Amino acid sequence: MSSVLKRIFTVNLDVKAHEEVLVFTDLVNKTESISKTERERREALRRIAQEVSSAGSGLCNITYLEFPSLGGHGKEPPREVWIAALGTRVVEELQNACIFAKILDKSSTDEENREAERIVTEYAKAPAAVVALSNFSSSHTRFRDLLTRLCGTRYASMPIFEESMLEGVMTADWKEVERRTDSLVEMMDGTRSVEIESPNGTSIRFSIDGRPVEPDTGILTAPGTFGNLPAGEAFTAPVEGSANGRLVLEWAPTHKLDSPVTLTIEDGIAVKVEGVDDYAEVLRKKLAENRLFGNIAELGIGTNEKATRPDNILETEKILGSIHIALGDNSSFGGKVSVPFHQDFIFFSPTMTVIKKSGQRTEILVEGEPRF
Repeated sequence: MSSVLKRIFTVNLDVKAHEEVLVFTDLVNKTESISKTERERREALRRIAQEVSSAGSGLCNITYLEFPSLGGHGKEPPREVWIAALGTRVVEELQNACIFAKILDKSSTDEENREAERIVTEYAKAPAAVVALSNFSSSHTRFRDLLTRLCGTRYASMPIFEESMLEGVMTADWKEVERRTDSLVEMMDGTRSVEIESPNGTSIRFSIDGRPVEPDTGILTAPGTFGNLPAGEAFTAPVEGSANGRLVLEWAPTHKLDSPVTLTIEDGIAVKVEGVDDYAEVLRKKLAENRLFGNIAELGIGTNEKATRPDNILETEKILGSIHIALGDNSSFGGKVSVPFHQDFIFFSPTMTVIKKSGQRTEILVEGEPRF
């Protein structure tokens, strides 16, 4: 396990001895009501974060930070994390400009975001790399975007990571994952729209016209690169308002549903949740909080042959031949929806066809078999 942990620094991030690296995790918050099994998993994640920090301490300059959980994916990290990553001066300047609180609750305007970018560009003292081992994902946050896009920080996002991944999906040949993912991205170049069907009844169409298809290869060595570990997908943000169809969910992010839950998608939004599984009510309550929580935010295609687990979305969405579709926020990777919610759902054995601007139809997946 130690050698795999060190590969995060030496292969995935290619850190140098003089570089500063921030490793952080979140702890179970007193306000969270979770099962004994979930608590044990979360405590194990804390131990993994500590072990990752220890593995990196002999390779670079490590700062390790723990903070109380925020209780949801896509929420901005708290003040102490911003200070650790960008410096006290940046946070003070953002507060003086009355921007910081708005960024944290994702209500900042375009003008305020531009001012925040100016402040970060002028004052930030950012680490060379971040290893984000919080249970709740920081991938789709302004925090991550500012670090990677403006500061050149390499960013490894590892939410809900589990020890079993060190013996399985994290042993992937990252160069081969990179080759396969780049080939997929090239095949999707010039795509206007996407059609997806799967045996469980999922059927959806949407536009990605003008939206970049991004590779997540596990090779995070260039300045400003960002991705998951474990990695292995290509992803994009569908054009808002363009998606129509239905999504039949058989898996929640960490468990198989007792019975399917169906989402009806109209003009880019999940407008109806049908099903008797308890998770249907969880989704109904979440989508009732904010209409844009139901935004069709992301399409991803898995490219990692070592990924197998269907019950942990971090690994699940990397399974070769699968696709995942997310609801909620997509503002950090080419979309226009900024909300404190982002949730992925997996679909197996899909047939996916892209329609190019020329009208050419190209099959990307046929019943889960890659054509890339």
